[in-house]
Amino acid sequence: MNVIEIIKKKRDREDLSREEINFIVESFTKNKTPDYQFSAFLMASYLNGMSVAETSYLTEAMLYSGKVIDLKAIKGLKVDKHSTGGIGDKTSLIIAPIAAAAGVPVPMISGRGLGHTGGTLDKLEAIPGFRTDLTLDEYKNAVKKIGVVLIGQTKEIAPADKVIYSLRDVTGTVESIPLITASIMSKKLAEGIDGLVLDIKTGSGAFMKSMKDAEILANSLINTAKAFKKQVIGFITDMNQPLGNYIGNWFEVYESIMVLKGEVKGDLYELCLSLAGAMIFLGKKAGSIEEGIEISKEMIKSGKGYDKFVAMVKMQHGKIDIIENPNKYPKSKYYETISATNGYLGSVNNLEIGMAALELGAGRMTKEDVIDHKAGIIFHKKIGDATHKGEVLAELYSDSKDKLKSAKARVLKAVEYSNKKVTGPKLIKKIIY
Repeated sequence: MNVIEIIKKKRDREDLSREEINFIVESFTKNKTPDYQFSAFLMASYLNGMSVAETSYLTEAMLYSGKVIDLKAIKGLKVDKHSTGGIGDKTSLIIAPIAAAAGVPVPMISGRGLGHTGGTLDKLEAIPGFRTDLTLDEYKNAVKKIGVVLIGQTKEIAPADKVIYSLRDVTGTVESIPLITASIMSKKLAEGIDGLVLDIKTGSGAFMKSMKDAEILANSLINTAKAFKKQVIGFITDMNQPLGNYIGNWFEVYESIMVLKGEVKGDLYELCLSLAGAMIFLGKKAGSIEEGIEISKEMIKSGKGYDKFVAMVKMQHGKIDIIENPNKYPKSKYYETISATNGYLGSVNNLEIGMAALELGAGRMTKEDVIDHKAGIIFHKKIGDATHKGEVLAELYSDSKDKLKSAKARVLKAVEYSNKKVTGPKLIKKIIY
């Protein structure tokens, strides 16, 4: 086969075969095709799109560029969840132990945050000692012993994704739906799963700002999962305001602990019940999502979900003492409060909230940046809530006074008030099977 002919074919809007896509991916991954040629292929794919079949071929080529983990020796249907990310989205920390406590094995390979969205690995690493760099043998052992594990991508998992993503990042092709789909699904399918729950965020703090784009991505991911004979359920959920009330790595671990202990209800709790309920349903431990939701409630009420979280932290070398006594966690040097005004919280530019948290030290501007796990925001109100002058709207925490100042300006700019009662956005906008 000839790389130039493959590029021309894609340029001319022709569909590529499984063999052609496999050839160009393998050739690039093994350094036989230079960056400039693969960049041309990426741009042609970005501009002209890919069919459902082409997207599944690309996923397959990236998947089999490395190891596909075999978990068949572990009883039960293995189920994971993937979220496209947002502000305050700590659902993985809550639903993985809930589903595992209900008897569904959860092998989860997660990512780091970059830009305004937080990463599950960064949140877990806020727990002193917690290891996300387990070997594949340790990964399998954790699933076998306690039914849940959350690790980062290893060099054996979809190595093609790593080199392709770094090129997408610098060639303006990150936003391509087929390329996003292949990147996500190649890693998820490599985990050894039988089922997958998808949480596609939409709104001001999401990667997919419009409902239309969120649906296109959801359907692309679902079609690809089905092409690999995986059970899949997709949720399109709101990201027009922070999920829960805590933003920042340790803050989100703390809120997750409170939800698992049954001490906090609200939007985060409700979404976690639905996502965990869907995982329990796909794992055949419930006859419907609704039954799965009831089981999830019971896992929280009985304390089994929290106990499973503690077992996971222990298995991955994290300090249990901090989980059991979260008030012992180090505090930021400085904090600032933002006061509300009279009326109702009308809208939130959630991207600005995420950027404010990033400025405080809770995220990375570049991959080399070091995260301050203590930094973050406690955002007390939801869209539609009544507000009163002098009431605390948000608390900001950082080790830098200058960062506090610029972050405060962002939060103030991000919120708008209304004189009339407004209705908050619907949390779950659509469920796609």
